[in-house]
Amino acid sequence: MERAEKREVVTSLQAALAEAGSIVVARNAGLTVADLETLRKQMKQAGGTVKVAKNRLAKLALKDTDNADISALFTGPIVLAFAKDPMTAPKVAAAFADKNQKFEVLGGAMGKTGLDAANVKALATMPSLDQLRATLAGMLKQPATRIASVVQAPGAQIARVLAAYADKSNAA
Repeated sequence: MERAEKREVVTSLQAALAEAGSIVVARNAGLTVADLETLRKQMKQAGGTVKVAKNRLAKLALKDTDNADISALFTGPIVLAFAKDPMTAPKVAAAFADKNQKFEVLGGAMGKTGLDAANVKALATMPSLDQLRATLAGMLKQPATRIASVVQAPGAQIARVLAAYADKSNAA
């Protein structure tokens, strides 16, 4: 690879990493091309990107971004997974790592926060933003439903008591 090509790779990778909400670094220990293509397709469908880059070039690209310094993770053959949505890359990478033993999540970054492998897996198990919004909407709706039932309950009880007295007087 010539210098101009390397500069171009660093520039494009730097632009992509600067916009990323989260970055996942994983060890590629013998993945086949088909497996890597499967990962790329899954990540693309979820809205993320997977890149395989030389460690030196990845370190240079990461250096001038606002992301945490995770250059210590760049040893051996690595794969970078990143997406604008902070939950996408960890979820897809962790799911792929569970199915494929040759793919090992090493860590990553979420903005200026560095993540180890356990933190990436914890992020992967968190609900998505849409799921959190639905849960919150359900919680907000629930008290209103309870208030309405509490307000209606005394009236309904009075009506039942009056109906019982009416039935009793009709029977007598």
